[in-house]
Amino acid sequence: MGPSFFIFNIIISLALTLVNGDAGLIQKTCKTTKYYDLCVSSLKSDPTSANSDTKGLAMIMVGVGMANATATSTLLSSQLLTTKNDTTMRKVLKECSDKYAHAADALQASVQDFDSELYDYVYMHIMAAADYPNACHNAFRRYPRLVYPQQIARREDGLKHICNVVLGIVDHLAS
Repeated sequence: MGPSFFIFNIIISLALTLVNGDAGLIQKTCKTTKYYDLCVSSLKSDPTSANSDTKGLAMIMVGVGMANATATSTLLSSQLLTTKNDTTMRKVLKECSDKYAHAADALQASVQDFDSELYDYVYMHIMAAADYPNACHNAFRRYPRLVYPQQIARREDGLKHICNVVLGIVDHLAS
């Protein structure tokens, strides 16, 4: 086995590391969270996780949460177009779209606090982001004839789980 075989093995190892991220750090970090599988799959799917420290992994999860909240807000806004005759449903969909937009804003606000290592404020913003979907769910509850869409319920759970993962990582960073 010559030097070219050795170099080939190094290149393959580096490529696998870049694709899978730092599996050891990801697993160690995700073990501090309530939703280990969600944490691992989200972080491993992001190529920047390979070169991230624990704070960087938390930031990646914040990005996942922002994408979820923004996509949900956009989905709810698009549903406004198909409910032209139902003013109550339009009102609730608008309120929900706004709440998910606020959740994305709260997650964005946490980024600056992460940079400054102000973890109490990070925690506050992430908790707020996790709570905004409750306001949407409650808006549907105010009108008994409206049915809370399963698709939104799944997205609500998803955002709450993502935020919970971030909070677990923040707890680890702050300790």
